[in-house]
Amino acid sequence: MVEIKINYEGDLHCSASHTPSGTVISTDAPVDNQGRGESFSPTDLVATALGACMATIMGIVARRKEIDLAGLHITVNKEMSTISPRRISRLTVLIAMPIAEDHPAAELLKAAVHGCPVHHSIHPDIVVDVTWLWASA
Repeated sequence: MVEIKINYEGDLHCSASHTPSGTVISTDAPVDNQGRGESFSPTDLVATALGACMATIMGIVARRKEIDLAGLHITVNKEMSTISPRRISRLTVLIAMPIAEDHPAAELLKAAVHGCPVHHSIHPDIVVDVTWLWASA
């Protein structure tokens, strides 16, 4: 179990402390929902968690297979629903790989992305589109 402590700072700002490491992050409501957009919104953190989880799980596979993933880059675009209730409706993920698609471990890395714990934790009504951009062979 990991404990995270969240303090409401006022004016739609929160600070969250990761108890094991002491790392603190801040959030703000987005501009389109009464905030100033001065930091990640809570739903931005969901999108961030998805991309970071995908990279981390691929990193675990790559470490085990002795593959260098230096230069791996993931971009996640988050779309919110336009109807009530306000929620994430789509997460579009672009994965720029530093290896070619014909690499022997490419299928393992693809499976790792779709097997990441955050991906499995996202509600099935949220569309998750993953696009791969592979390095030239």
